[in-house]
Amino acid sequence: MADQMADHPSLPQGRPPRTPEPSATAGTSDASGTSGASGGAAPGSTDTRAGVTRRRLLGTAGASGLVLGAAGGAVGYAARPAEATPLTSLGAGEVMFHGKHQPGILQRLQARGHLVAFDLKPGVGRREAAALLRRWSETARRLMAGEGARQDDTAVARDAGPSSLTITFGFGHGFFARTGLEKQRPVSLDPLPDFSSDRLDKARSDGDLWVQIGADDALVAFHALRAIQRDAGLAASVRWQMNGFNRSPGATASPMTARNLMGQMDGTRNPKPSEADFNERIFVPDSGAKDPAWMANGSYAVVRRIRMLLDDWERLGLKEQEDVVGRRKSDGAPLSGGSEKTAMDLDKTDAAGNLVVPINAHARITRPDQNGGAAMLRRPFSFHDGIDGDGVPDAGLLFICWQADPLRAFVPVQRKLDRGDALSEYVRHEASGLFAVPGGAARGEYVGQALLEG
Repeated sequence: MADQMADHPSLPQGRPPRTPEPSATAGTSDASGTSGASGGAAPGSTDTRAGVTRRRLLGTAGASGLVLGAAGGAVGYAARPAEATPLTSLGAGEVMFHGKHQPGILQRLQARGHLVAFDLKPGVGRREAAALLRRWSETARRLMAGEGARQDDTAVARDAGPSSLTITFGFGHGFFARTGLEKQRPVSLDPLPDFSSDRLDKARSDGDLWVQIGADDALVAFHALRAIQRDAGLAASVRWQMNGFNRSPGATASPMTARNLMGQMDGTRNPKPSEADFNERIFVPDSGAKDPAWMANGSYAVVRRIRMLLDDWERLGLKEQEDVVGRRKSDGAPLSGGSEKTAMDLDKTDAAGNLVVPINAHARITRPDQNGGAAMLRRPFSFHDGIDGDGVPDAGLLFICWQADPLRAFVPVQRKLDRGDALSEYVRHEASGLFAVPGGAARGEYVGQALLEG
């Protein structure tokens, strides 16, 4: 999975402590000082940083109907108190909620993560779904700014800064039928095909709504998870929830590609925002014939729970592990030689005439030039959910990849992996989901507003 899952230190990170009022085009910067635009506010939009307006509050109440009861209660702390200013840059990192794209896509890997899918409850339709997304968006904006939740804040994260918190929202296939919006469902959201390696648990797959939460502090991430769940109220119930982690920022002497639970450097060939075709591969264009207008600047997320059969993997010797992956375990360099970033020589042979990078090596099979240019932005979390009765760890990868069109990116690569990837013997796909993630919300708007009010 070394080239199929990813972190890349050049992707934008959480920004330093917030200035009193950033401009509409404020971006986020990474540890090396490079920056990536986070998108701007729509001209003439209303800033809701100080809270929602009376009109919008009344609009929420009018639209929420049966879900209003869950949103009631006393207002929590309105802003992070001065004494809670974090002492380190880790807690001070802040990602903007409003922007061209939703947060949680372009930022670097985060130390803690939660993935949660919801199903709309019986009787909940478009109106109630709009109220829910409005509530969720306001909660996300507040928490990502280091403020408390609007209603009955639990104070779990009161002492921390934003810690680069990101909250991302997506729609599953079933959402559109339940809300009467079938004509707005994108063709790209058609169910993924079956793969021979799948051993999917339907109860932990799909969902009407999907939320991705990431942060550099575990309590900040948990606080956001609880706030989102509480906001769901009577509108939606949890279908499944998964917890993940990555290496903490600053754990290595210098920024480097992450390692997965197999010990392999993972994500060397992840697409980079600096590449000329990055946006067209990852994001839906402003005007496209295939996708509905509400998906402009959005992306499609494929989510897979991939269990790693670690006992079997760890029985292999170093040379066997490297042949399975096609890269050196020590530094991620291709077996054909060089360093991690050296181009892989697929034709190089050894003295006996054998390919140095085996024909079924994972890194060979997943290369874009071996799949018609198919590329995905991979942004995963590792997971460990305990040890089963046989003493086997339930651990692996919460694989999340982003693309403008899953039928041209994830699907062809997974089909090729299905036909003969050496790594498939050591992994098992146990859950799956595909979600349409709309573009970011402008100031004064909520995520999905163009769909739900269009």
